Amino acid sequence: MKLLTLCLFVLLLSTRPLHAAPPLTLEEALTTALKSHPQLIEAKENLHGAEARTGLALANYYPQISIAADWGKGRAFLAPLGKIMKSDENSDTLYLNQTIYDFGRTAGAAEAARSNRAAATAAVSITRQDITFRVRAAYYLLLAAEKQVAATRETVSAREDIYRQAQEFFNQGIRAKVDVARAEANLFSAKTALIRAKNNREIARVELANAMGMASLGDRSLAEPFPVETPLPDQGQAQQDAVRNRAELQQLSALRSAASANLKTAKASYLPILSGTATIGYADRDFPPGGNVWGVGLNLTMPLFSGFSSVEQVREANANINAIEARNSNLRLQIIEEVESAWLGVSDASARMASTEKEVAAASENQALAEGRYHEGVGNIIEVTDAQSQALDARTARIQAGYDYYIAGARLDRAVGKE
Repeated sequence: MKLLTLCLFVLLLSTRPLHAAPPLTLEEALTTALKSHPQLIEAKENLHGAEARTGLALANYYPQISIAADWGKGRAFLAPLGKIMKSDENSDTLYLNQTIYDFGRTAGAAEAARSNRAAATAAVSITRQDITFRVRAAYYLLLAAEKQVAATRETVSAREDIYRQAQEFFNQGIRAKVDVARAEANLFSAKTALIRAKNNREIARVELANAMGMASLGDRSLAEPFPVETPLPDQGQAQQDAVRNRAELQQLSALRSAASANLKTAKASYLPILSGTATIGYADRDFPPGGNVWGVGLNLTMPLFSGFSSVEQVREANANINAIEARNSNLRLQIIEEVESAWLGVSDASARMASTEKEVAAASENQALAEGRYHEGVGNIIEVTDAQSQALDARTARIQAGYDYYIAGARLDRAVGKE
């Protein structure tokens, strides 16, 4: 029996992890998200596509070379001879075509491609900043949810104590049955609140995992971030920094350059294209052909009428430029609003953190006094319930103020273009 017990104990130890997973820090969460989040991977692949399109646009500067091999056999009417004759021909030809000058078509397309690549680069920065903000927000939300669970659990424990005291008073004939019923109702109300707080915590864990680009956090707990008192920047300076640093404005600037380049390309469609051609090869009745053939030439193509397509391309390019400029003006207004809102949020949450600390201290003291009076038999159940509810509300307000402070700070960083 002792040997069996020892074997079971060793088996139990072998199935348990030797070391618990370390708490998840905010820095680790950010590193994980910025390394493998699908949205960031998509943005980087879009950038690679823009780089490839730039190379595609530049390809028009280089000659186009191709090889063709033909074989034909049949009967055809030859007008110079005035009769039908058999034909049998083999040819192998090397073709070379080089655009000499197209009046800005290729230059405009290349410039547009480079600008679109710059816009895609800015899109990667935007995605990084969005992911950073989302991870920070989810991390702080989960911290707040865990603190709310702890605060609610304390209330449940306190109400369990009052419920037991009320039952004892009733058994001794000191208090009426209504005290027991009210204490029991208050206890189950707190337990319901605890269930809701735990559910909110699990939802917050799912949100954080999703923000990090993961399916689940597993059993990882969170590390409390080290409190850092960062001075609130000057509001006007923060707005200037945002207008200078925001990747969204840089993206619109690149798109404006691309639209201008497209306008240049559209206007060039009114003008001719000059290109040179060269061919060299072999042609003969026999295979392989032995007769040497070659040719060189220049080609000038002048568009005369294209169904008004050139006119509409110019109109579209001008409309795109105007639309981007309007978007830029609207975005600047939104950025200023975001900075002001986040700046005021940090200021408000900082003030509430100081006031809620005092509120929690006063409410906790009031709760202790009310519970002490009730245990002494001089207080009443309503007084205790109100004190406990007030204490829980004060703790909740303090938790919310701390969460709002960190979120407002993260939102301010995002508004000024920081990661």
